[in-house]
Amino acid sequence: MSPPSKSKTQPILIIGAGVFGLTTALELSTRGYTNITLLDRTLPPVPDGSSVDVSRIIRPDYADAFYAQMGLDALNGWKGEFAPFFYHSGLLCVQSQGSAEYLERAKKNLQALGNGANIQTFRGGEANEKYPGIHGDLAATTGYWNLSGGWADAEGSIAYLARRCAQAGVSFISGRHGTVTSLITSSSSSSSSSSSSSSPTSTTPNKQGKRKIQAVRTAAGTTFSAPTIILATGAWTPYLLDMSGRSISTGQPVAFIQLTPEEAAAMRGERTPVMIDLSTGWFAFPPTPGTNLLKMARHGFGYEVVRSVFPSSSSSSSSSSSSSSSSSSSSSSPSSPPDKFSAPSLAPSNSSNSKTTLPQDAEQALRAGLALFLPRFKDRPFVQQRLCWYTDTPNGDFIVDYHPDYEGLFLATGGSGHAFKFLPILGPRIADSFEGIAPSAQRSKWAWPASKAAISRGDGSRGGPPRRVLRGEEEEEERAML
Repeated sequence: MSPPSKSKTQPILIIGAGVFGLTTALELSTRGYTNITLLDRTLPPVPDGSSVDVSRIIRPDYADAFYAQMGLDALNGWKGEFAPFFYHSGLLCVQSQGSAEYLERAKKNLQALGNGANIQTFRGGEANEKYPGIHGDLAATTGYWNLSGGWADAEGSIAYLARRCAQAGVSFISGRHGTVTSLITSSSSSSSSSSSSSSPTSTTPNKQGKRKIQAVRTAAGTTFSAPTIILATGAWTPYLLDMSGRSISTGQPVAFIQLTPEEAAAMRGERTPVMIDLSTGWFAFPPTPGTNLLKMARHGFGYEVVRSVFPSSSSSSSSSSSSSSSSSSSSSSPSSPPDKFSAPSLAPSNSSNSKTTLPQDAEQALRAGLALFLPRFKDRPFVQQRLCWYTDTPNGDFIVDYHPDYEGLFLATGGSGHAFKFLPILGPRIADSFEGIAPSAQRSKWAWPASKAAISRGDGSRGGPPRRVLRGEEEEEERAML
């Protein structure tokens, strides 16, 4: 969509302090926007955000040439300004069963694009010879290694990015005053001052024309207004906007085991890469320096946790307004039944302290991956476990666009489990879309989807069983983790 004209001195509210929100705030500040406020439930790094953890994979390996080129561009940033957070371990891409179509397309893209990738195809035991830290038998697998890949300290990167934003003059609001629970709308073509609090289902323009987002309401009952509001809320977006058929929030299992100093030393340096089995979605990292924790996860289709609450339910109709220009923007109670959507809890959590369990099939899948790659550790107890929340779109494409039904609302979301690696270059690309100067290929790929679509396969890189809704006892355990 075409961007509305705006002054660089007008207020901009960015909701969400993850990789989308922070990179956008920093780049807009660099381009001369002087009045940017970023709201989130906690100050970044937000502990339960999908951008925050000890590690994230850095790879240019994509079956889609658009993201492969972005990955190569981002690698330059990880080797430059963000080098203190990048571990150049290499990446081992394995197919343990079935078709290797995604890997073949990714390899062809990297070979065609050239600069920045160093890949070599292997068969079976060649991977064990290359990487002696892997003590499982990979004789029945195929794939390639990419010596250009590796992993990043995600939490450290986000903390650095947040400091850069603060130095650039971006304001931060956190806690209940930073927890946005609803969008306050009015008709953009009407001269009246009437407004209402939106629910996740209110995306249809009224008869007077397009609806305008004039402010946001927080868990504290305060409101903040701005001509432009950017939703960079990731898996939490359904609390504020109907995303059905455009994205779905899914929980992916993550677990850690503790290694001894001797075990970790045997996997250091060039002995162990980031490992991923695209057949099952299982992946793991070399031991984390300092803690000797070995992290594993599944890049799969995930789990849904169904919510059925209105975002305005936590707002107070008698709240005081901290920034709103009109007292008529108090919340009105929704009259229709609450919609249902999958999302993590709004309450912030430090899930690294969790002692609860993953769904049984998730733990079995993670241990099966250990049995293939690192069988000495397959029965090691999990010292941490949790769900990492993705924002999955039908094809794995991001949504970086103005909403067609709401004036003043821009989205930067839909990371689909693969956005973090682009951190060094993401901000300029989002800002180009925000200012309406992005290349046509990006505008088309990241546009708000014109119609709803089934969300199932994503970009073809996922492995494991189909997405499912957590059952009653599993859902209770997930809520306990949060």
